[in-house]
Amino acid sequence: MRWPAAKSGGLGVTAVAYVAIDYLRILSPTWHERLQPVLWSLLALAAVMRVPYYRHWSAEFRAAIPFLASMIFMLSALLFEALNVRFVTAVMGRDWHNGRPPLPDTGQWLLLALNEKLPEAVVEILRAHIIGLHHYLMLFIMLAFSVLFDSVKAPGLGLGARYMFTMAVGRLLRAITFASTIVPSARPWCASSRYGIIPRHPHRWAQKYYVPYAADTEAIRQVIVRDMAYVDTSNYIADYRPDWGSMSFLIDFLRPNTSEGSSWYSLLKLAGGGCNDLVYSGHMLVAVLTAMAWTEAYGGYSSALIWLLVMHSAQREVRERHHYSIDCLVAIYVGILLWKMTGFIWSAKGGTRDSRLAKLGKIQGRLLQAAKDSDMDEVRELLKDVELGNQEGQKQGPSKVMWLFASGTIFFSLTIVILAFTWTSDG
Repeated sequence: MRWPAAKSGGLGVTAVAYVAIDYLRILSPTWHERLQPVLWSLLALAAVMRVPYYRHWSAEFRAAIPFLASMIFMLSALLFEALNVRFVTAVMGRDWHNGRPPLPDTGQWLLLALNEKLPEAVVEILRAHIIGLHHYLMLFIMLAFSVLFDSVKAPGLGLGARYMFTMAVGRLLRAITFASTIVPSARPWCASSRYGIIPRHPHRWAQKYYVPYAADTEAIRQVIVRDMAYVDTSNYIADYRPDWGSMSFLIDFLRPNTSEGSSWYSLLKLAGGGCNDLVYSGHMLVAVLTAMAWTEAYGGYSSALIWLLVMHSAQREVRERHHYSIDCLVAIYVGILLWKMTGFIWSAKGGTRDSRLAKLGKIQGRLLQAAKDSDMDEVRELLKDVELGNQEGQKQGPSKVMWLFASGTIFFSLTIVILAFTWTSDG
């Protein structure tokens, strides 16, 4: 089913206007300051005026609990990710980051080669900071609120729950992925400029299991044959160890400094984006999920435009060496696949024309009889039943599967933390 506002393209025009007006911050800051408040005022006024006429509040209330659960799940995933960002940056020490050259990236080579071949105007467009992370988040918020105008299928909170739940799973998978293998940054100076206070030497785990076998070919061969860390590294360089009480097991992961605050949480706020390469790109994951949500919920030319912006963001991430090409490619694969897997939370397919026709077929006899009897009240009641039945699947669909999936993922994360705590305690 095509929703009424989708036919007029109102949401697509609004999205284009938002991105274009915000880009004026670079082209003409004065006009940006004038037009941006006008745009937001108009959008807020339009939304408020539509609230009294919104017909799907019951569906929104049913989706509220999954929405809140997804939000808590996403915040937990972001905390887990922040712990891992700090760990992979600090475990090797600042000297390792400074002395490690970037990996060869053929995607970077391709972009540099295109700079020589393409017209200067095209290259400038590719370099332009047209869209960023906050734009994709705002585009999704606009999409979710467009349920007020019947532009997308209600409930908006259901769509939001799916977006945040998918984001949380993607963030957990990302954290596990980049913590598994530490990849040098495409910007070697990052650690010194952003993390100048982390220890210069590697953590004792790296001193024992990595440093003796990092460059010596014979040592690497021997550790493969023996399958045992055989070099004596008993004289570790010690780290500062504050008293964090029950959270002291995090010291080995976060490697705090005396000037970074008295708590583990204050230290995590300094984590930023990390200073080694984080496979896969978190920015691209957000961009892809926004594009997937827009494509399924709304469609049309505006979806194609958002995908073009996603591709623009990907090449700029590589061009500016925030990520390697593989990070952006994997983020696109993962984002698409994860969105396809979480349709049990919210799906645009529930309101399709075919499903409505199927429901009408079931009551065809009663509907014809009511029409013959000129019983318009009965006709209205039957058609109302079709509309309500079309939303019935939203009452139960996401709950059981969603709770099982969320509980399983959280249980897996807690298991990792408990094992890490046991390991560090024994050590």
